[in-house]
Amino acid sequence: MSGAIYTATSGALAYQMRLDVLSNNLSNMGTVGFKEDRTVFRAYLPASQDSISENLQTTLMSEEPTTLESYQISNSLVAFEGTRTDFSPGQLKQTGNAFDLAIDGNGFFCIQTPDGVQYTRKGNFTLNHEGVLANQEGLPVLGNGGTIKFTDGKDFVVDKEGNISIDGEEIDTLKIVNFTAPHSLEKVGNTLFAPTGPGITEEKAEGFGINQGFIELSNVNAIRVMLEMIEVLRGYESYKKVIQSVDDVTSKAINEVGHLA
Repeated sequence: MSGAIYTATSGALAYQMRLDVLSNNLSNMGTVGFKEDRTVFRAYLPASQDSISENLQTTLMSEEPTTLESYQISNSLVAFEGTRTDFSPGQLKQTGNAFDLAIDGNGFFCIQTPDGVQYTRKGNFTLNHEGVLANQEGLPVLGNGGTIKFTDGKDFVVDKEGNISIDGEEIDTLKIVNFTAPHSLEKVGNTLFAPTGPGITEEKAEGFGINQGFIELSNVNAIRVMLEMIEVLRGYESYKKVIQSVDDVTSKAINEVGHLA
């Protein structure tokens, strides 16, 4: 079989993977604290299978979409490497709800889960059945002193530094952490993150501010994603036509070459 059909097929599959990621980003545009994913590809020479280009297609930190054609390499195969999360901040929206908290700057809220501490930017919190500050799934939000349990007080205030007061009495401080390489975190669901290995440790976040009565929206740019989806669909159709053309040529060669007139 012609090597060209393998090259074209790998390109078509890469576009399909990219479309799946873009579709997931778009579907979570309204999810509080959602961080969009960017696709990462790698090119290989068929003869040696040696990698010849790392991160072949990634728009991780770019506002402009990057096309696979920009990195087209003759007779190469394109392999889907996975996704990386874009941790750029989303816009803050005022809600007026005292339990809605948003981080202005770098850092993550700490959430106690059955699988250990995980991290999020999703700050639309509430009180669970035990009177503990928790996320929408009922998992406790952590302060420097552990879980944050409420008493009979009603006036709940969080200042810019994350200090929590109830009826004027300070009870704890939100535990806000950061990572030197946040891209080493992997998604657990859509808004929780967990370290990918034991060597990845949290550190105390600095230079942030807590905005009470605000939530952080997703960082998905709907217009850009729609434009990328159009680009991907056009690219996929182009590869599909190449595959059909190669198949037609191969079929013609098999059926006609060597036949006597």
